[in-house]
Amino acid sequence: MDTTDDAGMANRLDQYFGRLGAHLKDVRKRESFAMYAFGILGDGERKSAEPIAARAAAEPVKLQTSRNHGKLLHFLARAAWDDHAVRLEATQYGLEALTKDEPVGPWILDDTGFLKQGKHSVGVQRQYTGSAGKITNCQIGVSLAVATRSQHLPIDFELYLPKSWTEDPELRRETRIPADVVFKTKPELGLGMIRRAVDDGIQGDIVLADSAFGDSSDFRNSLRDLGFDFGVGLHSTTKVVRLGSNGRPRGEHRSVERVAMAHGRKRFRNLTWRESTNNGAKRRLASRFAFIRVKTTHDDGLDLGDREPMWLVVEWPSTEPKPTKYILTTLPRRMSKKQIVRTFKERWRTERMYEDLKGELGLDHFEGRSFPGWHHHVSVVLACYAFVVAERSRAFPPSAGRSRSCRPLALAA
Repeated sequence: MDTTDDAGMANRLDQYFGRLGAHLKDVRKRESFAMYAFGILGDGERKSAEPIAARAAAEPVKLQTSRNHGKLLHFLARAAWDDHAVRLEATQYGLEALTKDEPVGPWILDDTGFLKQGKHSVGVQRQYTGSAGKITNCQIGVSLAVATRSQHLPIDFELYLPKSWTEDPELRRETRIPADVVFKTKPELGLGMIRRAVDDGIQGDIVLADSAFGDSSDFRNSLRDLGFDFGVGLHSTTKVVRLGSNGRPRGEHRSVERVAMAHGRKRFRNLTWRESTNNGAKRRLASRFAFIRVKTTHDDGLDLGDREPMWLVVEWPSTEPKPTKYILTTLPRRMSKKQIVRTFKERWRTERMYEDLKGELGLDHFEGRSFPGWHHHVSVVLACYAFVVAERSRAFPPSAGRSRSCRPLALAA
């Protein structure tokens, strides 16, 4: 990419906003969307309504800021527009750019925390989030992203609502939670997004997720019913039965940790799943793995003999006293072990995606309290990220080597 092509990028952004605007219909909504999106893409430190309104204000600044702020608050919290339609348009735009060079690979489910100080933001409570690595006061968002070899594109988000919110009529009224929204677990929210993406015709046949999703047998069975392979994390206490070389159960039902320990440390083999270059220095991403054929033993009424055999992939770094990760996968035996490891390791790049969404585009900066407002904010952020990813792909196609430059952000502003 010629990085002086500011006019070309501005023209593409204008055309993109035109595509998104077709789903907003009302000219006032389109104007508010554009103001908010330019604020998200801009250089300001805070990406919430009031500072965005101030940065968009002309003279007299104080009066114009107040007017802008009111428009944005109405657009986010009160205006009726279709989050799904906007997100789908953004997804299609992003994939048009990404799939010119690389096919869609796995779909990735994950969750991230939105740290909060008070108790009035919709869905907030003290709960565990990996973003902080502890139990803290926060909201939890569940995301669905699609990945190519070089990029992750987030296409959907749902706010996790604890029962303390869904079962409290007063909290529901204050934060405008729709009447048809009921309590759903994270796996249930994830499956809802996957089904939407399937209905929308998004390409994909492998789902990756951590143990918050993978320990649910209903979640795993539903993925298979939808035609997906999966690679999902398990807690160390999840029970399986090991299979012998003849495919028959061998031994008692045991936790995956006990199965791995019995397998023996010496039988783990070193595998490299990626080599990268950083400032001229090559870095190998490698660890030690074992592949063990198992069947799950959860109680869902299905006879053990009718269960599908799967790989239990165990990671045990040489520096650790016991295994650190357990992955259950339906990926076929014809795939090489390196291919399987490389596939499910794609999930860990989601953390970099969250860093970009939060650090560059203010995903966690929303200061409103309502359910519609949270989802509208997230929709604008996802739309902005799709444009950035498309520009990044255009500027640095995989064949030319990939850069993590944020130049597209600066030009878009």
